[in-house]
Amino acid sequence: MTKKPLTIYHNPTCSKSRKALQILRQYKTQPQIIEYLETPPSQSDLKQILKKLGLAAIDLLRTTEEAFAKGRYQAELMSDEDIIEAIVQYPSLLQRPIVTYGNKAIIALPPTKVLDIISS
Repeated sequence: MTKKPLTIYHNPTCSKSRKALQILRQYKTQPQIIEYLETPPSQSDLKQILKKLGLAAIDLLRTTEEAFAKGRYQAELMSDEDIIEAIVQYPSLLQRPIVTYGNKAIIALPPTKVLDIISS
């Protein structure tokens, strides 16, 4: 077992997030759990996550959330900076769960995708 830092950006009310955490606990001692609705990631955190994911900011955005409609956002018109600012303002817009492990990250959808990152 390696000693890379393992972190999950977790929403305890989300069944997929709970399942991903359950799988992680089966394979690791105890991941660092960041309940991002309680402790939202900063712009800097989100930029680091994006770099580890190797994805565009739009891939972090949950457009089906009520906060997306309330903010009157239009995903196709938003820059990466706009998306990051929206997620900082409304953390519920963050895709979940996100797992970081060392210099890699994944969006664990489906939750079994966490196995890909901990076996790398």
